[in-house]
Amino acid sequence: MRSIKPRHLRRRVVPRYTSSVTSAQPQITPITSLLIANRGEIALRINKTASRLGIKTTTLYTDPDALSQHASCSPTSIGLGAANGYLDGERIVKLAKQHGIQALHPGYGFLSENSAFARRCEQEGIVFVGPPAQAMADMGDKARSKEIMTKAGVPCVPGYHGSEQGEAELLHHAMQIQFPVLLKSVKGGGGKGMRIVMAEDEFTQQLQSARAEARASFGEGGEVMLVEKYIVRPRHVEVQVFADKHGNCVALGERDCSVQRRHQKILEESPAPDLDDVTRLDLWEKARTAALAVGYVGAGTVEFILDKDSGDFYFMEMNTRLQVEHPVSEMVTGTDLVEWQFRVAAGERLPLTQKEILERIQERGAAIEARIYAENPERGFLPDSGKLVHLTIPKTDEDIRIDAGFIQGDTVSEAYDGMIAKLIVRGTDRETAIRKLELALHDYQVVGLSTNIEFLKRLCRSPAFIEGDVETGFIEKWRDELFNPVFIKPEVYVQAALGIFASQRPTKLDEPHGESLGFGLNGSERRFFFKSLDALDQKEGEIVEVNITQKGNQLFDARVIRKDEDAQVFEDLVSSSLPSPEKTSFTTFFPDTRIETTIIQDPNNDNKITIFQHGTKTELSLVSPTWYEKALGLKEVTASVAAPMPCKILKNEVKEGDSVTKGTPLVVIESMKMETVIRSPQDGVIKRLAHKEGDKCKAGTVLVVFEEESAE
Repeated sequence: MRSIKPRHLRRRVVPRYTSSVTSAQPQITPITSLLIANRGEIALRINKTASRLGIKTTTLYTDPDALSQHASCSPTSIGLGAANGYLDGERIVKLAKQHGIQALHPGYGFLSENSAFARRCEQEGIVFVGPPAQAMADMGDKARSKEIMTKAGVPCVPGYHGSEQGEAELLHHAMQIQFPVLLKSVKGGGGKGMRIVMAEDEFTQQLQSARAEARASFGEGGEVMLVEKYIVRPRHVEVQVFADKHGNCVALGERDCSVQRRHQKILEESPAPDLDDVTRLDLWEKARTAALAVGYVGAGTVEFILDKDSGDFYFMEMNTRLQVEHPVSEMVTGTDLVEWQFRVAAGERLPLTQKEILERIQERGAAIEARIYAENPERGFLPDSGKLVHLTIPKTDEDIRIDAGFIQGDTVSEAYDGMIAKLIVRGTDRETAIRKLELALHDYQVVGLSTNIEFLKRLCRSPAFIEGDVETGFIEKWRDELFNPVFIKPEVYVQAALGIFASQRPTKLDEPHGESLGFGLNGSERRFFFKSLDALDQKEGEIVEVNITQKGNQLFDARVIRKDEDAQVFEDLVSSSLPSPEKTSFTTFFPDTRIETTIIQDPNNDNKITIFQHGTKTELSLVSPTWYEKALGLKEVTASVAAPMPCKILKNEVKEGDSVTKGTPLVVIESMKMETVIRSPQDGVIKRLAHKEGDKCKAGTVLVVFEEESAE
């Protein structure tokens, strides 16, 4: 593999073990009580370490999170009311004081990088488990941080970071930098308020969109923009740094986070692939230089853009908090970074030197984290929300870890980020880690909402990913491969029919699906009709008929009939099942193989079934025979467009009476803090816009209605 050539090197590339700063020795005061000012998996993660260390914890929850796992994990939990309660810093500080809590951990997101909040904690004598407020302010302002890094000798991306914020002025600077450029908020993070502008004619629209999203995500001041040169083939490589109050600072390795969608990470891994050791150590050194330049204390991540074409790397920003992907670094260093945070906040020295960390990384192999999101990659990574009707997770051990905020029966709310869990694996090398990740994903089952699990499996099988040829545009570059059409094998349909047959015995034989065409145990025949719901199915929408004949106890024949194809016959199938109210699990012996299958019927939609077979998820719809007969040869037409998820209407892009073509933007919505453009599924004329800007809609709410003639 090609090694990226280092361009920003000092003569001395072996990292220093510590960096000393002359100051009074801090007093060590162990933390005994803690307020966790966050939610979901990170709140549970923090609570786990705190409990192990004997720290009494208190958690917070909002109305949407009243029944959440994190609300019940601590001895005390305090309600904040509305969904935005996690952002009410003044109230949270008052609650900590009122309850006599010594320290506060902000987690990530929400107030974790709010310097005013950190300063309020300091003023009230509350130990803020994070960096000093001033360091946070310096690094939180993207323009200010670039100035500091430039003075410290850390290379930065060419761009404009000034106060001229008019559209014309920003466009002028963009033209000087030369397109393509990247727009991002000075308060940005997590891909919010970030847009790539490829040409001058799209600059104004992209700027307005970025500002609106940034203002919604970060509040006042979020609309202030940076304009930077966009690196065409960038890698996102970040370094985990940790500093204590004694002037020591170490790097706990780097993470490659290049595989992204919507500028948000999907996979993170350490060590970064296809990176020579000289460049690797130089990145560590530059990251430590960045942290020391602002008097940093605690856990932080210094993010770099690495140009695949030139080998140059540039400082991008510093996240002054614990990262979502911190478990990757924990896996390769054998550390608990939350414990480090507590110890450093208490005034202790760093537990390890740089040399000891380097030795551990060399011994412990590679680790990869996959984020399990409620979203539909096959439909443009559209966010989803809803109840986790069925949830089965892989078995965990020292090399397979799951950090999750939900269990079966919980609801993933549209009010917050849609991450369900993080799956982290470690292997002796990168290739082993990838294989272990794919096998673990095979055991991950979710029903009730869309997830990216099937996409992650395909990613693990991508030759380019296995080779380590990653960049931030990886998904788009390999889109055809990652979203290659699939063919649903006849055995899947057979198992679906056998599973429903088993779940309906013996009391449900009068239901419309699978009506009996015979009598008695022997010779009883049942017919089922299925429609594929898989967006990647090359025959999506096809109606498949399955005839099941029971010849004896657990003995069946099956016929699969597809339009314009010869029937496929399977004889003498031996199938045994274990039906339960929640699912049906069974094993069938086909002529040349044994197939184990789990089937779940959606309690909110009896016609929708999910099949897990050979580590693959397939969603089908049961179709009534009457509908099937009517549907033969019928072309389905969409008469309206509905909201795919609970959302707020940001903008109607069309007017009533407009003629549109397939793919035309109709409505811009916001859900889970992300903007999504709803496009027309067909050519037609707009009859009615059902909602105005600012309206909040439930999933399934009609947004746009077409004139009837467009459906002919």
